[in-house]
Amino acid sequence: MKRMHTSVLTLACACLLALTACGGDSADTAADTAPSAVPPSSAAPSATSAAPDASAPSTASAADVVDDKKLCQSAQVASDEMRAAFVKAVQSGDTSAATMKKILGGLEEKMTELASQGGGDSKVAAALGKFSTEAGRAAAAKDPAAAADNPTFEKAGVDLTAACKTAGVSVTF
Repeated sequence: MKRMHTSVLTLACACLLALTACGGDSADTAADTAPSAVPPSSAAPSATSAAPDASAPSTASAADVVDDKKLCQSAQVASDEMRAAFVKAVQSGDTSAATMKKILGGLEEKMTELASQGGGDSKVAAALGKFSTEAGRAAAAKDPAAAADNPTFEKAGVDLTAACKTAGVSVTF
């Protein structure tokens, strides 16, 4: 059982590193990946938290709506932070369920916050909502690393990547 768990974690790490490498030329996106204006949350992620319904209108007021390009840039920053935390955990040998739950829960929280900032007709906000839902499901699982390795989560990432590409931002989730 340990051998299979280690294999899944190794495969997940390799996939994340490959996705990071495919993220685009950093020289082209350096100006686009400025730190997010989203304040960090002090609350711990909740396994029972629910991402916003992708079909529900945004909770942001008209003056507070963030355009899709900025949503994608902020989402990329959040994704990069999660990848860095994941790589650090793997390198330190701390791949416990609690660590993976914390990483995926943090990703869910950040993506949910970003989704709430988009306009009601934003395809990026809808894709962020679906992606955060999948991150939350994986975080809530008994084995978060194994739960994150599923086709639905992968499709949510592909859909978010496509929505951001349409918005003019080249990123990979």
